[in-house]
Amino acid sequence: MTPTTGITAVLWLPGPPPIVRLLDQRQLPGSEQYLDCARPEQVMDAIKTLTVRGAPAIGIAAAYGVAQYLLVYPDGEFDDVLTQACARFAATRPTAVNLFWAIDRMWAAGQHSAGKSLVDRQAALVGEAQAIHADDAQCCVDIGRHGAPLLPDKGGVLTHCNTGALATGGIGTALGVIRTAHAQGKQLHVWMDETRPLLQGARLTAWECAKDGMQATLICDNMAGHVMGKGLIQAAIVGADRIAANGDSANKIGTYSVAILCAYHKIPFYIAAPTSTIDLTCPDGQAIPIEERHPSEVTCPQGAQFAPNGVAVFNPAFDVAPAELIAGIITEQGVARPPFAETLRQMVLAAQLRRDGC
Repeated sequence: MTPTTGITAVLWLPGPPPIVRLLDQRQLPGSEQYLDCARPEQVMDAIKTLTVRGAPAIGIAAAYGVAQYLLVYPDGEFDDVLTQACARFAATRPTAVNLFWAIDRMWAAGQHSAGKSLVDRQAALVGEAQAIHADDAQCCVDIGRHGAPLLPDKGGVLTHCNTGALATGGIGTALGVIRTAHAQGKQLHVWMDETRPLLQGARLTAWECAKDGMQATLICDNMAGHVMGKGLIQAAIVGADRIAANGDSANKIGTYSVAILCAYHKIPFYIAAPTSTIDLTCPDGQAIPIEERHPSEVTCPQGAQFAPNGVAVFNPAFDVAPAELIAGIITEQGVARPPFAETLRQMVLAAQLRRDGC
């Protein structure tokens, strides 16, 4: 049974004018507000400010933004404008490789349309962005199908940050696996880390679980070890923003700690992500760029001052779970087990062949 959700993080409205509609995740869970981006600069700002977040959703938003760029700025040589659009969107955030993967697909679609009319080339970009969106939705279904059998028939599952419909073009990656297992009748209880400093677990994952009627309990990040020690968690599953060729996986800050705690308590720790998250050009986690964000996210979360003025702050948005701590990496192609390198390479190749229709 395939689960469904009524949550949509990114939507394309063809117009005119063309609109990229984003569910403003900064406002959740207090209110459901949508931001209608009429210009690509608004989409860029939405990515930077976490109005839209989650590696797959960022890629989808950027793809629509690139298409919108060529519709809003039709003057000038098409390839030059496309190059500018791709470069500007690539500069929005550094860690999530799905962003660059989607931009590369948009660039390739633009090149394949060479020789056609302006209207046809613009339509080709819109079509490619919609294909990226549809592909991700299907990836989420396939990830759920491959991942659900790994979860216990009954028990607790810990997740970190948000990996659901808000972060993707479908039912989610890690949360999509949990949704699928739940739809299959497994009696699972979701344990959610709050995910400091921006509280994506508390604000977003808890909201999604409540919307879907899944049993869930929110805990502070520093409570996970205690809950594991009490035997309340039988598996942990998280997403990823970039997976290196050897399986090292970058995800929201705090993921590394969860992986270590799972190893100590002998709890399987899984990564769930589409193959677009795998970066074969990145040999290991040391080569993954880690975004550092503004100190105010730590000192003044949600606008409330929690620390004195002028205090030094280190605010990395991501950390890396080493491959040796990962029991399996779940993609739309199946489940990779350690050692990961060859299987991940084969998964990326299979995904490419599938897109090319081979």
